[in-house]
Amino acid sequence: MAITMTAAAEQHVIKHLAHRAKGVGIRLGVRTTGCSGLSYVLEFVDSTQSEDEVFHCGDVKLVIDPKSLLYLDGTELDYVKEGLNEGFEFKNPNVKDECGCGESFHV
Repeated sequence: MAITMTAAAEQHVIKHLAHRAKGVGIRLGVRTTGCSGLSYVLEFVDSTQSEDEVFHCGDVKLVIDPKSLLYLDGTELDYVKEGLNEGFEFKNPNVKDECGCGESFHV
């Protein structure tokens, strides 16, 4: 199982971790919500749990809980800027369908 992060996403996370002046990385997970069933959750991680899977993406630790890993295997996390919009983009090969607003998905 693997989760990857582009250089742009890595640099964005490094910048925000430096601004916070604490933290070991970010946690990527899924939660039940929205029209299609699941949505992505990103949060800073100050310490990992024993059950967490930790992926080293350059200088960033990407932390995934075991339940979320089933839905996220093979995902690439990117950070994109398009015009005035910017944010994380998830390239998840497991997604079968997304809702019209793009806030949720199902596998």
